[in-house]
Amino acid sequence: MNRTELYQQWLREEDAARMKGWDFSHLRGRYEEERDLPWDYEQVVRAFLQPDKELLDMDTGGGEFLLSLGHPHDKTSATEGWPPNADLCCRRLVPLGIRFEQADGGGPMPFADEAFDLILNRHGSYDPAEIFRLLRPGGVFVTEQVGANNDRELVKLLLGELPLPFPRQTLACAAADAQSAGLRVRHGEEAFRPIRFWDVGALVWFARVLPWEFPGFSVDACRKQLYCAQEILDRDGVIEGTIHRYLMILQKNK
Repeated sequence: MNRTELYQQWLREEDAARMKGWDFSHLRGRYEEERDLPWDYEQVVRAFLQPDKELLDMDTGGGEFLLSLGHPHDKTSATEGWPPNADLCCRRLVPLGIRFEQADGGGPMPFADEAFDLILNRHGSYDPAEIFRLLRPGGVFVTEQVGANNDRELVKLLLGELPLPFPRQTLACAAADAQSAGLRVRHGEEAFRPIRFWDVGALVWFARVLPWEFPGFSVDACRKQLYCAQEILDRDGVIEGTIHRYLMILQKNK
């Protein structure tokens, strides 16, 4: 493709950059990440699942992962703060008998004290003091988080040097905050792994759906940088960056 054709393709990707739930299927076969983390989040969660336990999934997206667990619906609750996803959850989860509340995980949660045996949070905000309040004695909180240094090479490629949006998003800071709230750290791991793109249009779509990582990104504003990205792709066959993830398992003492 010539530059004009590339530009038009990138504009189409930008226009298509809308999500319901947390669905990256638009990029299937065009990028990859989280293929080689040292843990399997689903396996970690399933190790704590028991059918008689009360489960909460915070920032559930569209409930995709939660439903895949097959936990009894009358023992399942979920929250989501982003209005489009919250609307989707109301249509998808509530008719199944799952309790759903629209709530931002970083603030007070609309549930009673000691309501849950197991709380899950994957890539969402949370308040350790609220987690302590919501867990029953012996209850467990499992969280996988996106770290402070996530995708920084890609951000630099498209937008130049920018300050970290969430500089305290590290395992060390999260563990210290949890312990200050009275929770015991049963396990913690941190990992840096590659993220790869095989076309620049996929990178455009990705950057547009993650505005907190790529603030102010647009095809027009970053057209020159996108041509540079295309040159890297033509030379190397791939555009690479690094993801930052950490996993924590916390417990409220009996």
